[in-house]
Parts: sequence; C-alpha cells; structure tokens
Amino acid sequence: MLKSMTGFGRAEQSVGGKTFLVDIKSLNGKQFELQLKLPGFLKPFEFQIRKLISEKLGRGSLDCTISLKQTGNAKPVSINTDLAKAYHKALAELSAELNLDPSNILSTLVKLPEVITPTSDTLSDEEWVEFQKVILLAIDDLNMHRLNEGKSLEQDLMLRINNILKQQEEVDRLEPLRQIKIKEGLKKMLEENVGKENYDQNRLEQEIIYYIEKIDISEEQVRLKNHCDYFKSILQEQDDSKGKKLSFILQEIGREINTTGSKAYDSTIQKAVVLMKDELEKAKEQILNVL
Repeated sequence: MLKSMTGFGRAEQSVGGKTFLVDIKSLNGKQFELQLKLPGFLKPFEFQIRKLISEKLGRGSLDCTISLKQTGNAKPVSINTDLAKAYHKALAELSAELNLDPSNILSTLVKLPEVITPTSDTLSDEEWVEFQKVILLAIDDLNMHRLNEGKSLEQDLMLRINNILKQQEEVDRLEPLRQIKIKEGLKKMLEENVGKENYDQNRLEQEIIYYIEKIDISEEQVRLKNHCDYFKSILQEQDDSKGKKLSFILQEIGREINTTGSKAYDSTIQKAVVLMKDELEKAKEQILNVL
C-alpha cells in the first residue's frame, strides 16, 4: 500500500456559532513544510494546529487555509490604527508617485489584512476541542486523495520493477553466450596475429578463465534480482511512510545495473542495460511523489 504526497482535503463545520472552512493542499517535498493561513483570533492556537497537521500528514509541502465564513450576525470590531496608518502612508506615497486619486484610500484600507478584526471572536476550551475535529476531517479527506493516487503510483512502480526483472532475465540468458563469444574472440585474435601453433593452449585457457572471472556479472545479477524483490515486498507493507526507503533501494538497483553495464563488453547485454536504466529513471521520478 502506497500513499502519495499530493492531494487536497476540505472540511466545513460550525463550532460555537462560527462556521469554519478548512482547505489543505499537499505537494511532494523532502521534509514537512507548512504554509498556514488563519484568522487572527486563531493565532494563539497556531502551534497546536501545526503540530496536529504534522503528526497526521508527515512529509510534504503543504498549504493550509482556515477561514471563518460569514454567519450574518453583527459583532463588535476593533480597528488597528497603527497598522492602518502604516498602510495609509505607503498607499499615499504610491498614489502620488503614480498620479492617482487618493480619495479612495480609506475604502482600500479597511479591506487590508488585520486592519479591522472582530473583537468577540475567541475559542473556548470546548470549542477548541470541537475545532480540532474540523481539521481532522480535512486531513482525512486529504489522506483519501493520497491513497487513491498512491494506488496509481504503486501500479506504475510495480510495472517498472517487473520490466527491469524481465531485462535481468534476458541478461542471464545472454551471459553464457557472452562468455563463449569472448573466448572465441581471443582465440581468433591470437591465431590471426601470432599463429595457431605459436601460443600455449593451456596458458591461453588459464588467461581466458582469469579474464572471464574479472568481467563476471553473475553476482551483480543476483543482487539486482534480490533488490527488485525487496522493493516489491516493501510496496506491500502497510507502513504509511516508505518513500525514502524505496528511494534507497532504487539507488542500490541503479548501482548493480551500472556495474553490469561497465563489465558487460557485449552489445546485446548493453541494450538490456539501457532498457533497465530507462525503467529505473521512470521509477525514480515516480518515487518523488511517494510519502
């Protein structure tokens, strides 16, 4: 079971006469990164909100927006005059520089963030407990998207690994033929350049055996198959977060493929190696999205 890092979750629910809308968007990322936008009266709870999202979603680049929907009830408000003055100074200077009419600055000021805020919007301890449930609903919705996309990722990764294994089987089939071609090629070269009667057959056999052992790829092929089988077994585990582990295994698979290519000295095996590398790169691209 795989879980993607990308997804979207939304939840809307009333708490203590206030209707909250929570949107969470997640993209891939090496670590947990959260951009959190929330009303000013929720600032005292920011740390708890971040902690809750981090515990439930793990890695990823996340964007969470918590907004308070209008209920139609009139409530007292406060005006942050210092902030309004700072905004006004900057807007007045900009208006003068652009030769714009400054008469509409006030209507613009009241729309800017934190200039006008409700004075009675607070969360009691009981409301905070209920509000956490709204966040958890949005997280559950996001996780459903992650799981659905994870199924597609798992199918594609399984396809890539199986394609690598098919090429590995082809290399196993070609390996005995490669050794025969190497042996015959060395004998032919000696016969053409030295003469069939002018070299020691026994010494030649020893040298051929030594040379073939130096370029033997059987160990690499055994390790490659073991790494691929291990990758497939990790895919089936129930652990939610295993993207990093799978990425490490892909690195080991790549190492064995590269070593096979460097020792092959055979065009048909090199073709299989190229196809394996192509499948490996596609798997690496997909693994970046895995939680």
